Amino acid sequence: MTVETAWNAFRDHVGQVESLTNAIGLLEWDQQTHMPQGGASLRGGSLAVLSALRHEQLTKPGFGDLLSALEGAELDTVQAAGVRNYRREYDRAVKVPDRLVTAQAEARARAFQSWIQAKQDDDFQAFLPALTEVIALTREEADCIRRPEHATRYDALLDVFDPGARVADLTPLFERLGSELNTFLDAIEGREGPAYLDGPYDPDGQWALSEELVQRLGYDLVRGRLDRSEHPFTIGMGAGDVRITTHLYERDLLSGLGGTIHETGHALYEQGLRAEQAGTGVNHAAGCGIHESQSRLWENFIGRSLPFCRWLAPLAEKHLPGAGITAEALYGGNNRVQRSLIRVQADEATYNLHIIVRYQLECALFDGDLEPGDLEGAWADLYDSVVGIRPPSAATGVLQDVHWASGAIGYFPSYTIGNLYAASLGCALEAAIPELWEQVEAGEFSAVLSWLREKVHLRGHEADAPEIIRDAVGERDPVDDLVNHLWGRQGALYGVSR
Repeated sequence: MTVETAWNAFRDHVGQVESLTNAIGLLEWDQQTHMPQGGASLRGGSLAVLSALRHEQLTKPGFGDLLSALEGAELDTVQAAGVRNYRREYDRAVKVPDRLVTAQAEARARAFQSWIQAKQDDDFQAFLPALTEVIALTREEADCIRRPEHATRYDALLDVFDPGARVADLTPLFERLGSELNTFLDAIEGREGPAYLDGPYDPDGQWALSEELVQRLGYDLVRGRLDRSEHPFTIGMGAGDVRITTHLYERDLLSGLGGTIHETGHALYEQGLRAEQAGTGVNHAAGCGIHESQSRLWENFIGRSLPFCRWLAPLAEKHLPGAGITAEALYGGNNRVQRSLIRVQADEATYNLHIIVRYQLECALFDGDLEPGDLEGAWADLYDSVVGIRPPSAATGVLQDVHWASGAIGYFPSYTIGNLYAASLGCALEAAIPELWEQVEAGEFSAVLSWLREKVHLRGHEADAPEIIRDAVGERDPVDDLVNHLWGRQGALYGVSR
């Protein structure tokens, strides 16, 4: 078999895997946006069948031999990266039995519906059986895919979302970051901060504002959609079909807008991948942390800046006439620092403390130090000690996120990895575009998007995320970059300096 023949066979095989992945994504998007509640059991069965088919296709006899043949051949950069990426996925998949793949898909569909109802009812015990099943199956999966270099069971799950991420590296990194954040929070404790931007704000006006905002940032609605969901998310089914959702709040304009901008950052990444690389194993993000860096850069570095608020204020007044939304009110409200309960509504300075809580809980769950039935109390205790506030209910505590219901265990650390990447990318952006903030204030975002396209989006997964970020920003200390950013922006508002 020639290299050309082998590569064509690889692309055909991967194309079929990606088609099944996209079909699963479409059903999951519908489940969270339009599916009636009564469709849960049927949807679970459909997802199970498609997941089993995808697993069967990925582990098809002969694909491993095809990978081995290509690994011994002279390949170009894209080919070598695609083979490397699918070798990882293949090696994991062949260790997971078909029975487990089907059971997980069915369990996650049940858990999602159970979580929706339990959150509405503020009843963790009602969700516990479904959650227990998901965690048991995920533990089994972790044991299947764990490799000798994984010191812990949780390492195996981290590797799925961020290749190379390890507990041994993340724990000291998070401890250092947590210490730096608390130093900053202690410095502003008791100081008067900006006023809270309170509503009510017309939901229809907020929706119209979100629709215009995503397009002005560069999101192409010919190749995408904006919808509503309980928990904002993004699903990309190729550069031509990228879908985002948001959740709006009548009294909390900034949380809704922040979620919209956040998901737009994800969508811009997906729409910036090379469509011609479909089926190569390279036309997807280089990990969840780098994906989160794109959403957090737009949401925080750009979206919470004073120049952006100056541009946004007239747009907000256009869609919410008479609300009296000024640039100063937007900037102050966006940069208030307050220990709070809800991760997706948290400010920049406290957000990563929310992630540290979830990271510690997931480590304990998979090290055997914590059982699902103890999560509600453990969550409350850790929020008290790490974030500095105790949740009064399950709905504002252990039930606030969809991730565990959907089986995305090991994903939470990606948010903080993304925040750290975003801080360094922000520094590099300012150096690369001297007129950056003048352009932002004028509502010109094309230079920012073009820079991100070149440095991140168009590279897809031709290299792992740390290498892509290093090529974009050079050798930097991301913790220092993030902490300096907080002292420089929020610190200035509170009258403190590092």
